[in-house]
Amino acid sequence: MATLLNPDFADRYAQERDKRLRPDGTSQFVRLSKSSKYKHLETDPWVDHAALNAAAHVLSDGDDVKFLILGAGFGGLILAARLIEAGFAASDIRLVDAAGGFGGTWYWNRYPGLMCDVESYIYMPLLEETGYMPKFKYAYGDELREHAERIAAHYRLQASLRTVYHSAEWREEEKHWTVKMREDRGPGEPERSFSVSAQFVFLGAGAIIAPQIPSLPGFDDFKGAIFHTARWNYSITGGSPVSPTMDKLKDKRVGIIGTGATAIQVVPELAEWAKELFVFQRTPSSVDVRNQHPTDPDEWENKIATGKGWQHARSVNYNAILINEPEEGPDLVSDAWCQMPAYCGIIGAPGIVTPEKIPEHIAKLHSLDLPRAERVRARVDEIVKDPETAAKLKAWYPVWCKRPTFHDEYLPAFNRPNVTLVDTDGKGVDALSANGVVANGIEYPVDVLVLSTGYVVTFAAGTGSPASRGTCRITGANGRDMDDKWIEEGCGTLHGIASSGFPNMFFLPGLSQLGFTANFTFPLNATSKHIAAIIAQAQRVVGGTERPVIEVEKSAEDAWTAEVVKRAAWFAAVPGCTPGYFNLEGGGGRPQSMADQLKAAQSAVWGEGIVSYTKILEEWQAEGGLKGFNVTA
Repeated sequence: MATLLNPDFADRYAQERDKRLRPDGTSQFVRLSKSSKYKHLETDPWVDHAALNAAAHVLSDGDDVKFLILGAGFGGLILAARLIEAGFAASDIRLVDAAGGFGGTWYWNRYPGLMCDVESYIYMPLLEETGYMPKFKYAYGDELREHAERIAAHYRLQASLRTVYHSAEWREEEKHWTVKMREDRGPGEPERSFSVSAQFVFLGAGAIIAPQIPSLPGFDDFKGAIFHTARWNYSITGGSPVSPTMDKLKDKRVGIIGTGATAIQVVPELAEWAKELFVFQRTPSSVDVRNQHPTDPDEWENKIATGKGWQHARSVNYNAILINEPEEGPDLVSDAWCQMPAYCGIIGAPGIVTPEKIPEHIAKLHSLDLPRAERVRARVDEIVKDPETAAKLKAWYPVWCKRPTFHDEYLPAFNRPNVTLVDTDGKGVDALSANGVVANGIEYPVDVLVLSTGYVVTFAAGTGSPASRGTCRITGANGRDMDDKWIEEGCGTLHGIASSGFPNMFFLPGLSQLGFTANFTFPLNATSKHIAAIIAQAQRVVGGTERPVIEVEKSAEDAWTAEVVKRAAWFAAVPGCTPGYFNLEGGGGRPQSMADQLKAAQSAVWGEGIVSYTKILEEWQAEGGLKGFNVTA
């Protein structure tokens, strides 16, 4: 039996969690797109309206397309690529996105210091197919955005950009979806509303594209400049996404609210340029080493991109380490991610946890994590010179509670004389005033306020149906509303990619009923291959000239959901975490009725981890019988 967590650590973790719990949970935040008052903070600062308006429409009213992919980030791009590789024509595919270009979160986010926290050699999709060598072990934002455009060009993909979809309805007689959309054509131009028919619709709204801000008193009173990190305003700071020389901040007092994964990257950049920087912290991040370095061409050729299938093999090697079942041979990625054995507490691992084994399971996770947690806390003391500041920068929660961060310049920034950490002891800031930010009852004057306050969580368990992720109303067979199905029955899918009652509709991954890992693009790729295989098989079943209708059988959906529920107790440690998006800002730990507990379990990730999940998909594809799907012409 695993040893229980040292009572001193257990008490400290509980104290830090409890003082951050709030009755309002996720409602403490406001989604910018749903706020008439603050929606201007979400305006696209990067779009070239003139160029897009001059181009021919990719989609027009009344068009009939075979494949309509709603989302042009990496998920939509990977799916399009896998459909083409399965034998379908690029000319039959259209993508739709609200952004002015490809890339999803990498289109929107262009803040200084932006980089991916997962190794580029496994995170950047389709490297083998495009023949591209990343510049660094961890890619910066501009390279990721360029790679999205590279993929689109390589596969000759067409997208209706600046376009928001707001409804999709299944037409039983025509055997297609009618999707209504509107295109923003820029200032002074009327919106273009139109609808198209699509044989297949894919919901690919990204997980981290909807910025949120805290619901604080005084927003309207603040007289300084203000923006969200997801829409960085270089006209205020100076510089550009590729050259963040923020010279306009040299005589400015700057405040940044938030110390999560984004702020870890932003703070060192602001510290270099601002006259004075106040970092307002509710919960410190766990900050481990990064060891960034350029890609060595010789190493790339001789040790990394060594043959067909290298990227998949490297990714599988990484996934196996994260679930504590490493393959024989070397750790190919060999970074700080690979030194946190308890991260499986949030992504799953082999083994089913029964109710009576939950205390032992949680104790084992803590015992796995404690050496890492102590090392990371000790690192703060080694780097930050002021003991009081160092104490406030230590993360007192296990690794599965919040996404861990990695940076070599964040902690040293607090040794600079122009940087002040304003720790709120878990309460968060009090309010904004005309001249600054009020925290701990003290007003801190700032000229520029940066909101590093994250995104509306659209991928965690319990956050609604795939329709709610894209803020779209979806009406399936017999007039069934997708949101209503989720409310009444809970999450129900087969393999996490499709749901009964919604023919010819597939979902790109959220965090329900499928395998997950730290590298988001891996499950995107696995499910895209699976979806493409399903459609290709169905097309062969009905014949090349027919239009197949593919629908999940309810019995198969129920069986898969039952298997998800059986494994959901693996994540029993998450509800007790300090508040964050994994546990709905602490809401996941509140008492629930048995019915609500069941619905929460239905929404869980596949509890045995990404390796088990992908094996299930591969075996299903090899079997070739479209088991669990009903196919008609």
